[in-house]
Amino acid sequence: MATLDWSQCPAVESVPGRLSGAWVFRDTRMPVSAVFENLEAGATIDEIVQWFHIPKERVIDVLEFAARSLDAPAPVQMAPACDAHPV
Repeated sequence: MATLDWSQCPAVESVPGRLSGAWVFRDTRMPVSAVFENLEAGATIDEIVQWFHIPKERVIDVLEFAARSLDAPAPVQMAPACDAHPV
């Protein structure tokens, strides 16, 4: 699975000493991972906004950032050269 570079998303921040440096919504203690965990469990965006008191625009910004990042082409990894000889 792709690793997202959350440092490129202005809606979130990682502060050493706050939740062990986990990525959280800017100026909060709510981990970004909570959005994805709750969506996976069947929650709606509106429910997440209500439960965690995060502006809906920020939640959508994070989801759009993740979608754009995952749509980006992955770097091509070349297989090592093989000196196989036919038998």
